[in-house]
Amino acid sequence: MSSHQEELNKYFNKDKKLAVIGLGYVGLPIALELARKFSVIGFDISASRVEMMRNKIDPSKELDSSAFDGADIFFTHQLEDLKQAQFFIVAVPTPVDEHKTPDLLPLQKASETLSKVIKKGDYVVYESTVYPGCTEEDCVPVIEKGSGLKAYVDFKVGYSPERINPGDTLHTLTKVKKVVSGCDEESLEVIAGIYGAIIEPGVFKAASIKVAEAAKVIENTQRDLNIALMNELSQVFNIMDINTYDVLEAAGTKWNFLNFQPGLVGGHCIGVDPYYLTYKAMKLGYRPQIILSGRGINDGMAAYVAKKVAQHLIAQGKNPKDSKVLIMGATFKEDVSDIRNSKIFDLYQELKDFSVQIDMVDPYASKEEVAHEYGVQLSDNPGNQYDAVVVAVPHKEYKSLNEDYFKEILVSDALIVDLKNIFKNKITTFTHWTL
Repeated sequence: MSSHQEELNKYFNKDKKLAVIGLGYVGLPIALELARKFSVIGFDISASRVEMMRNKIDPSKELDSSAFDGADIFFTHQLEDLKQAQFFIVAVPTPVDEHKTPDLLPLQKASETLSKVIKKGDYVVYESTVYPGCTEEDCVPVIEKGSGLKAYVDFKVGYSPERINPGDTLHTLTKVKKVVSGCDEESLEVIAGIYGAIIEPGVFKAASIKVAEAAKVIENTQRDLNIALMNELSQVFNIMDINTYDVLEAAGTKWNFLNFQPGLVGGHCIGVDPYYLTYKAMKLGYRPQIILSGRGINDGMAAYVAKKVAQHLIAQGKNPKDSKVLIMGATFKEDVSDIRNSKIFDLYQELKDFSVQIDMVDPYASKEEVAHEYGVQLSDNPGNQYDAVVVAVPHKEYKSLNEDYFKEILVSDALIVDLKNIFKNKITTFTHWTL
């Protein structure tokens, strides 16, 4: 029997434990799936979140209570409990700050935590999205410094990028092939064996940790650039008085035309990951042009939409500061509660800069979280006499609405901004505008 198989058997026999650090959108699904095969410790710094999970409640509202059934997992916020584990998976957030610079603080804190509990022979696998080189250049030295251990000799390191898509019930964790990497051949086999136990299509063994990091960051950079192209085209077609969605429908009849649509690009992946790549490239002396250009277009879409609303108000002879606008939707995508990096709040602020009076509603977002993160008060229900409404997120609750609904809440010369074109050919009384 090979040495890596002997090591794997210790986990399958539950002689050794796994630990997942960070139990958000990424960490909790991984921890629960692994806990169907292995003995797992789920660690989160928030005691209140840990208490919820002990009661089979997902704080991120993505998983049902049934997802906790049959899982051999112990949830904790106590550092001491982590010492029982020998294989650690780090799944903490990696956002960017207001200057679009990678914020590695959560990753550094997690690495410091690891340095206090790691032992000789242990494994560490990072899942957080980073730039190529971050795991080995920024995280590993923190563990070494705090533990006194030598990486690759005393403990093994790997990287396996997350592919969690909030709200997606088709491409779930176990249904999507997972990229894995290790610091040497043995670690790669062990890490592949652990993940391979829960991933139905199997794993892809990347050539190196850096390759795995780069693969993750370009997955979302590619999507970002394609959406940026659609956003630029929508502005061009708007000038030409052509409906962008009509154009896309026609072009989509060609077999190799890619199905992307314009929109506000937020969330914890597409609107963030490209900045990790550009940050590292510029540190190495290369300034990416296409990637940053795409980011610039997508980051500017909220201002573009707000300007369109203001122009309509002024064209109707209204003073923006005396006008009321309703924003429907606050989350970064449809049918989820996730408000992280939601560009709807950029739109809110851009409209505020025109002194417009704004109400915002969302059937999924937490009023408390929105108030805490963005300082915005969500309304329980829409009011009436709005001069414009922006249907910003195509929640299923909104897709079922018709023009009669809008007649109840809008003035007669109002504008309906339908960002995702869900009311195409359904609006005849009001001005209907879409990207």
